[in-house]
Amino acid sequence: MSDERASLDPVALWQAALRDLAAQVSRANYDTWLEGTEGLRLVADTLVVGTKSEFVTAWLQKRLRPSIIRSLTELAGHSLDVAFEPLRADVDRNSLFETVGLPFSQPTIPRPRLRERYTFDRFIVGKGNELAAAAARGTADSPGDRYNPLFLYGAAGLGKTHLLHAVGHLLVERNLHVIYASAESFTNQLISAIQGRRMEEFRQQYREADALLIDDIQFIAGKEQTQEEFFHTFNQLYEFGHQIVITSDKSPALIPHLEDRLRTRFEWGMIADVQAPDIETRVAILRSKSREQGAVVPDNVLSVIAARFKKNIRELEGSLTRVLAYSRLTREPLTQELVRAALSSLEPNEPRLPPTPGLIMETVCRYFDIDQEGLLSKNREKRVAYPRQIAMYLMRELANRSLVEIGIVLGGRDHSTVHHGWRKMERSLSIDPETQRDIGSLREMIEQERRTA
Repeated sequence: MSDERASLDPVALWQAALRDLAAQVSRANYDTWLEGTEGLRLVADTLVVGTKSEFVTAWLQKRLRPSIIRSLTELAGHSLDVAFEPLRADVDRNSLFETVGLPFSQPTIPRPRLRERYTFDRFIVGKGNELAAAAARGTADSPGDRYNPLFLYGAAGLGKTHLLHAVGHLLVERNLHVIYASAESFTNQLISAIQGRRMEEFRQQYREADALLIDDIQFIAGKEQTQEEFFHTFNQLYEFGHQIVITSDKSPALIPHLEDRLRTRFEWGMIADVQAPDIETRVAILRSKSREQGAVVPDNVLSVIAARFKKNIRELEGSLTRVLAYSRLTREPLTQELVRAALSSLEPNEPRLPPTPGLIMETVCRYFDIDQEGLLSKNREKRVAYPRQIAMYLMRELANRSLVEIGIVLGGRDHSTVHHGWRKMERSLSIDPETQRDIGSLREMIEQERRTA
């Protein structure tokens, strides 16, 4: 190394690079990924930068490394590389709950937010869900014993969350420390803890529970840091005999991009599927629901509704509410003809409209932190070309748009360019974990936008 290179101060060099990078990235990205990083040392022609966590290290390596190298090289006047390593975690004692000198009962975990009506008494058992219901009841009666973990799976709207909350209610009644969270909430809390350097607090919150109830675990698939954290949380709870209950839309074996070590742990205990209810169960559900609403509905009317909605209990219950409201508004008696009139505008299992190209572009730009002008430009740098090709793929696969339409939307490109980008992402999706993660995350984000729209 020359004298000039040896004289470079890694701390000052990195501070100068941060000032340069602050002008290149959004404020949110700077605060999340670059704030709190430190220039540690120069090794040959490489600056070693300390980061807040492995998660931050992975993100910087994946997203910002080329920009960082460019800034360092310009500042140093010669070629420099960059390497990242997590800083040693120093516990921020001002941000953690202190237990020294305080009563053990100091609350550090909020009471679970369980839906009041989701109890075992209000769960209708039929052939399609009797195993799941029995396993859930057994778990609540003997937590941490026979069915640990308990893994419930099935399509949306069939009662998995109802059973999860029912288990939670009984465990709370036994004065057990219960945490309920969706997998999406777990992920968001993890990200906030990383950003705020509150990982110890986050881990304490989840790992000291007597029972952990996690809804829709499939949403952690493909999220490496979330899976890593959940893996260690699972291990600690299981080793201490604390109960774990998980729901998913698929069995562990069929959840794509789920780490094998998590998949095998989910299979350690009891796996029970929740199937669509048969006609008798659907009528029983409607009868129970009508009693809750103080209505007397003839069985032949319930049968008409039950025959119409076969695969989703939420739709089934919602249709009854609609029929009862229609009867009250029109002051007509509850008959089969009234049911048909009230539900005439509803088509069961009607397919939802696909997402618009505009929604896909907006989501892609937000995910990759680029503007729409860059996405539509002729720029072929990877930082915009890769998101552009993913947008092509999603417009083809999710929005069902033609190659010509996609080309027009994406800045007037010809159909052969779109075909190349679409096929490239299709091939990459089968072999490249990075593409798998990106497309999986974008699918979730687009679906979430559609649900909240």
